[in-house]
Amino acid sequence: MIKIIADTTSVIDLDEATRLGITLVPQLIVFGEKSYRDEYEISTEEFLSKLKSSSTLPKTAAPSPAFYAEAYAKIAQAKDTAIVICPSTQISGTYRSATVAAQDYPDADIRIVDTFTIGPALGTLVIKAKEWADAGADAQTIIDRLNAAKVFNKIYFYVDTLEYLHKGGRIGAAQALLGSILQVKPILAFINDKVSFFSQRTKRLALDRLVELVKEDCPHNIHAHFALFQADAMADALLLKEKFESLLGLDSIQISKIPPAMIVHVGPGVVAVSYFTEFPGEL
Repeated sequence: MIKIIADTTSVIDLDEATRLGITLVPQLIVFGEKSYRDEYEISTEEFLSKLKSSSTLPKTAAPSPAFYAEAYAKIAQAKDTAIVICPSTQISGTYRSATVAAQDYPDADIRIVDTFTIGPALGTLVIKAKEWADAGADAQTIIDRLNAAKVFNKIYFYVDTLEYLHKGGRIGAAQALLGSILQVKPILAFINDKVSFFSQRTKRLALDRLVELVKEDCPHNIHAHFALFQADAMADALLLKEKFESLLGLDSIQISKIPPAMIVHVGPGVVAVSYFTEFPGEL
């Protein structure tokens, strides 16, 4: 039997993961001397409340190899196959932790995939892998489909402040200072495992630019797996929801919460979109 293992940056609800039979490993959130298991011990709402009242910026840590050990032990004992679907190695050490943990189970069939992405796009790939496994696809076919689809994903983040990008080492001090003085509202693009920046002088222009970027190449059908997600920016998300439903011809776009492990690096007041320009293996 094929077992799917993912982590909480996939934005899959814990109850939904249990229902589907997907194992979710938590990221770690560190406030000072205390650490929390992402989503298991601290929710997005609790994290945002704590973040606003904290004088120190929290940090994140990838799941330790020990977090994978319990799942791997069950895989080895049952002689099942595990497909471990990880966020991009460019922005997380999760893949490395999953790989290190697998070294303690050399006889187990554990296959680890770097998806080049994160968030709802990662969640889409995880859920599709589970669907393919349930439909009888073998492990290599599932991995081939994941690798074929992942290169067509695009994610755009509207970021309300440059503070967290600077403190997290994503941009330099000079860039952060200049952006603050000019009140720049950045958009981050995460495409094919690379981060790039767009910037506008006001929130309205930035959100309009976000819509234009999506309009350029997002397919107008469900196979785009379009997703809208936010952190402490529901009003902006609802505005974009209405625009994208009209633009893409979709009946109802759900708005997901950005998990704490991602908010640490972009801050609150963030709204983002994710989609696939193609999805090989689905049609």
